[in-house]
Amino acid sequence: MLIIDAHSHLWLKQDTVVDGQPIHSLDSNPSRSLFFGEERQMLPPFMIDGRNTAEVFLSNMDYAQVGGAVVVQEVIDGNQNDYLEEVQRRYPERFFCMGMASSLDEAQKVYEKGLRGIAIPGHRIKTPLTDLIPMFEYMQEKSMILSLCLHEDNHQLREVDEIVRACPDLIIAIGHFGMVTTPNWMDQVRLARHKNVYVESGGITWLFNSEFYPYPSAMQAIRQAADEVGIEKLMWGSDYPRTITAITYRMSYDFVIKSEVLTDSEKEAFLGGNAKRLYGFDRIPELPYIKNMSE
Repeated sequence: MLIIDAHSHLWLKQDTVVDGQPIHSLDSNPSRSLFFGEERQMLPPFMIDGRNTAEVFLSNMDYAQVGGAVVVQEVIDGNQNDYLEEVQRRYPERFFCMGMASSLDEAQKVYEKGLRGIAIPGHRIKTPLTDLIPMFEYMQEKSMILSLCLHEDNHQLREVDEIVRACPDLIIAIGHFGMVTTPNWMDQVRLARHKNVYVESGGITWLFNSEFYPYPSAMQAIRQAADEVGIEKLMWGSDYPRTITAITYRMSYDFVIKSEVLTDSEKEAFLGGNAKRLYGFDRIPELPYIKNMSE
């Protein structure tokens, strides 16, 4: 089965400031970070240099037989545009990398770098998303894709509706499965009733972490969303690497394969088919299963 990850992260160095608070890898243990005033396990403990690189991710992808990955950005990791330009150039068949921008001028620079998408962590933005409509119009003109995570209180839903009216051909992928464990998550999912809006499940194992593998409630949520907007509007995402501090990368999708909640054809669409069509992955290599030493 073709597997494509629609929500992942890469960075060379995590060192930034958000809302006046530093976020950076710890010198004493670079797999951990100072995160809004507390120490957090930001990376799996074997990633000991604080670098979340494409090469390490590719090793995980090959092991888990994940053919391609969409790389989005988050302000907590700092701007990674320069690094992702390099990743896109070196591994075009495996990655669709998104830039970070907050103005028309910045979006133009992202496009000039060869990146064909922009990721906006809207849940961390205090100004209206509609202020960015000139940028979104440029993205629509250039056939760029917008990755958009929204605040869990859903105050941005009307803003997204306005963006869709202004840019009806701009492809938008809503992240974190609409913040699925919050009370009104289906309101975000219903944005996919617009022809140009999709929903990806990046972070779903984090949101259902208290339940843990094999995440039966997550599967019920995927079923509910599919019944509401159609499986063709939904995509799997892992939120790598933060989510694999708790589980392996393969576990972040094989709970879907092993579940009987979706049909085989629905699994194929959700786990890779929809993302292949949307992001244009057309040169993914075959990834044979390699037996573990423990087998």
